[in-house]
Amino acid sequence: MQSVSENLSEKRLGELERIVAPYGSALVAFSGGVDSSLALAVAARALPRESVLAVTSNNETYLPSELEGAETLARSLGVEHLVVNTRELDDPNYASNPTNRCYFCKSTLYSDLARLASEKGYACVVDGANKDDEGDYRPGRRAAKELGVVSPLSVAGVSKVEVRELAKYLGLRSWDKPALACLSSRFPYGQEITPEKLAQVARAEEFLRSRGYAQVRVRHHGEIARLEVGPQEMEKAFAEREEISSELKDAGFLYVTLDLSGYVSGSLNAALKQPGKKGRKILPVVG
Repeated sequence: MQSVSENLSEKRLGELERIVAPYGSALVAFSGGVDSSLALAVAARALPRESVLAVTSNNETYLPSELEGAETLARSLGVEHLVVNTRELDDPNYASNPTNRCYFCKSTLYSDLARLASEKGYACVVDGANKDDEGDYRPGRRAAKELGVVSPLSVAGVSKVEVRELAKYLGLRSWDKPALACLSSRFPYGQEITPEKLAQVARAEEFLRSRGYAQVRVRHHGEIARLEVGPQEMEKAFAEREEISSELKDAGFLYVTLDLSGYVSGSLNAALKQPGKKGRKILPVVG
């Protein structure tokens, strides 16, 4: 006999499956994070598994260590997994890092995935955006809507908390995985993003994860690395400050700081709320 929580989970999953099922086939934008993992699992339940394709964009903004986890999870769900390289940095609108940078990123990504879906005969592109994403500053959501991306979690009103609950119920290994935005989110708006700077951040964060840090961001402020870790990891980071400082300086930073506020999702968006920040412009979107 199923418990109340199991019944609720099955009911919620049924709602999600009914959103995806009418399409008949789907290409899922799959980063390996918990949101896109749940979206992929829903597609694999709602559709014949041979009609589902998981696609991961492996470029400079994606931590190398994430790819293996994405491949393993897709394989565990029995769906085909394809790795592509979408060249967001080739777009100067993106590389110049305006406040609506994510719009240009997602425009490139979803345009490429829509083209790939059409070429391979998949009826739609699915992503893992959830209800909470609609309330945050997310310029990329506009691009997704313009390009007709299907966001079942958002449509069904599934919150981030529910995402984790459902992922755990399904036994997805990513259910408790810390949030991990693309590496471009480590740069203050207006600071140009380059492959070299992204490599600095990637090296620094891979090192910190190898040391056991779960929730970590290395914010790139030119010569300064501003380290954010979870509140429960602050004491550990301070105790290991010499090793961390040495490694991050080897990665190319001149100074290394530990943010006393700890990890804050989207902390660089704080600049958007300050009056008089004239240099942090939004580039116009044509069309």
